[in-house]
Amino acid sequence: MSAEYKFNNQHQEISPQGKVKLTDLLSRINEEKKIERNRNLALSVAAVSAVTVFGIILTL
Repeated sequence: MSAEYKFNNQHQEISPQGKVKLTDLLSRINEEKKIERNRNLALSVAAVSAVTVFGIILTL
């Protein structure tokens, strides 16, 4: 789903000349890496929290 969304966004931003600026590509890659890192961090925190809560419930 996200890959399709990214493809659709990139498809709309294609310039009429067909040229691609390397700096634009690099900045887009870095931005996507930051977003992915934040998603992974949030998922990890949620998983650790769930395991912790489950462990506390089992000890009661």
